[in-house]
Amino acid sequence: MGHRVISHFPNVAYNVVAIAASRGGLKAISQILSTLPPDFPAAILLVQHLSPKHPSQMAEILSHRTALHVKEAEEGELLRPGTVYIAVPNKHLLVNPDGTLSLSDGPKINFVRPAGDKLLASAAATFKSRAIGVVLTGGDGDGVLGVLAIKKFGGTVIVQDEASSESFSMPKSAISTGKVDFVLPLDAIAQCLVSLAMTQEVVSQELPPKWSNSSGGLTSAR
Repeated sequence: MGHRVISHFPNVAYNVVAIAASRGGLKAISQILSTLPPDFPAAILLVQHLSPKHPSQMAEILSHRTALHVKEAEEGELLRPGTVYIAVPNKHLLVNPDGTLSLSDGPKINFVRPAGDKLLASAAATFKSRAIGVVLTGGDGDGVLGVLAIKKFGGTVIVQDEASSESFSMPKSAISTGKVDFVLPLDAIAQCLVSLAMTQEVVSQELPPKWSNSSGGLTSAR
């Protein structure tokens, strides 16, 4: 399946990582970002379910835990490699076909706004096979439709495993689709992202060889 190439992104296999999380998500996201190298080439988009009644402190908190640039997403801004964009409370975060961001007041999905489903689906539609979707710990079913969209357009899906999840409902729902590529412990997700995103573009767009517990603690669900 063909994919869209946003011209200012490097010619590597993946250009965007879209992450959905809920209960326990801040800890999980912090651990992943703290392990990624400063030259990580993909843009990272985060949806964490937060109270709409209070300003989010996530950007400030995460900026102290990663070498990557962290900021709240803004309407109309262009995605940049190596930057972490955080959804603001009570707004869906969407990726437009031209690689810019939109903040939407659209209806709640699974009773939440922002919703991981909206983020993952829009990232998939724009970046096609260059998109990675990640579903982390959380207590609802958000992410299922996003996982299906990522796979429809040829991308890759990573899900946090039960043992390392504070709440396994979101990961379990994603796994139930049968479309998940990797089910990983939290401490292996960053390594997987680096292995996927920091490789040169290849024509076949193949995933790395299957990993197993005997070769670094990673388990492929394929």
